[in-house]
Amino acid sequence: MTRILALHGINHNMFGKRDPVHYGTATLQDIYASIERLAKELGVEVENYQTNEEGAICQKIHDAQLAGTDAIMINAGAWTHYSYGLRDALAIFTGPIVEVHMANVHAREEFRHHSVIAPIVKGQIVGFGVDSYLLALRACLAMIVQAK
Repeated sequence: MTRILALHGINHNMFGKRDPVHYGTATLQDIYASIERLAKELGVEVENYQTNEEGAICQKIHDAQLAGTDAIMINAGAWTHYSYGLRDALAIFTGPIVEVHMANVHAREEFRHHSVIAPIVKGQIVGFGVDSYLLALRACLAMIVQAK
């Protein structure tokens, strides 16, 4: 079965309470449920993982590489803009990676316009709220199928 890792970064456990103007009112559990419904429909296995610890998310990426995970979709939150450790961990992963953001980061504060992980991901999906994750899941699957 196709396996995709959905990574949710720092402060994402606060979705639903955090800045509803940019992120809406969906909780992380709501996002997980939406991803899992689509994964079932598509016939893929998705593991959702959220942490506020940078080392833990890097270890999860290492584990995914060693386990033969097919793709990663990642909303790294603020780590997107400055975490070279996260970038290096993602660079080890040999499958496709899709960067996800619920808000349109390019229409926000200047520091959010730059992603240190963008040069190593296959693409970015930004600005569609919870649907950003669903579009990313479809993109991951399409790249996996195309590679076979």
